[in-house]
Amino acid sequence: MSSNTKQRLSRLMRMSWEIQKGKNRTRAKALAAAWAIMGNEDITVFYLVRKLNRHKPVPERVMGQMGLFRA
Repeated sequence: MSSNTKQRLSRLMRMSWEIQKGKNRTRAKALAAAWAIMGNEDITVFYLVRKLNRHKPVPERVMGQMGLFRA
């Protein structure tokens, strides 16, 4: 297994653990939620930016610079 794959899995497990602790979810549901967040990173970032920017328009070039999990 490459170090990049290990790092990605480590992030996934850490995120699922935080979801499990914070939301009182089962391990399986927390892991599924974390997988969905990581799998749809661009959509997650889009909605977080909109929420934190109070639904004001954000330039497209700014959206292209944002990312949660850079490889």
